[in-house]
Amino acid sequence: MDINDILQHLPHRYPFLLIDRVTEFNAGQSLVGYKNVTYNEPFFQGHFPERPIMPGVLILEAMAQATGLLAFKTVERGAKRDSLYFLVGMDKARFKRPVEPGDQLILRAELLRERRGIWIFDCEASVDGRQAASAQIMCTEQDIRI
Repeated sequence: MDINDILQHLPHRYPFLLIDRVTEFNAGQSLVGYKNVTYNEPFFQGHFPERPIMPGVLILEAMAQATGLLAFKTVERGAKRDSLYFLVGMDKARFKRPVEPGDQLILRAELLRERRGIWIFDCEASVDGRQAASAQIMCTEQDIRI
C-alpha cells in the first residue's frame, strides 16, 4: 500500500498520519509498514531540542494506526465519514530503545482476535531489527454524529 491507499483507509492527515507505506498485508492476520522519522517532524522542536527523540505515545499511535489499516483492509472498506476507529485499550506497553531522526520505524500488527466489535492486536515497532516498543492494542469502530 502506498500513501494514496493509506489515505483511503485512515482518516488521519499530516502532521498526525504516522505510517508512510505498508510492505506486507495478510487479510485477517497481519500487517507490516513503516514510518520514516525525519528531523522535520513538528514534535522534535520540543522533545528534546538537545537530543531529539520520538515521543513514546506517538510510537504507540503509529502502531495503533497500523492496526486500523489491518482492520479496514481486512473488511475491505475504507474509512467512513460517519464512523471512526477508536483506541479502547492498551496492555503490556514496553519501550526498549529511543527512536531518533533518520530512523525507519518498522510497524508490525498481528490480529489476535475480534470479538463483539473489539479488535485485539499484538504490535511491535522496531528500528534496524531491534525492538523499540511493543504493546497489545484494542480498538473498535464506532459511529459518530456529525
